Amino acid sequence: MGMKLAMIMGAVMITMGLAFSWYYKDTQERMGVLRENAAKLEVAVRANEEALAATQADAARNAALNLELQTKLQVSEKYGDELRATLQKHNLTMLALKKPGLIEQRMNDATKKLFDDITTDTNN
Repeated sequence: MGMKLAMIMGAVMITMGLAFSWYYKDTQERMGVLRENAAKLEVAVRANEEALAATQADAARNAALNLELQTKLQVSEKYGDELRATLQKHNLTMLALKKPGLIEQRMNDATKKLFDDITTDTNN
């Protein structure tokens, strides 16, 4: 009976040793996979932080540009209002009909200046 018990105990010890060996190797593999995943996540977090910082910088730049455009738009609208008021004040059609020689040269000069300004703006 002692021999049988010793064989059973030996088999149990060998089984436990194999189970522990398998558990140890499996745990080491899992830890390796988790380390790799953690490294990948750190890289992803850094990339996301950089993308977020770039997006925030772009948003700030766009806000500044938008403010600048709004200011220029207000100036342009004011200039347009002044032009409309001037054109309403002077009835150029009636003046051209009554005194064509007086207005023709002025209109031609103004048109040439406008075209020159447009050409200068589009070439820059």
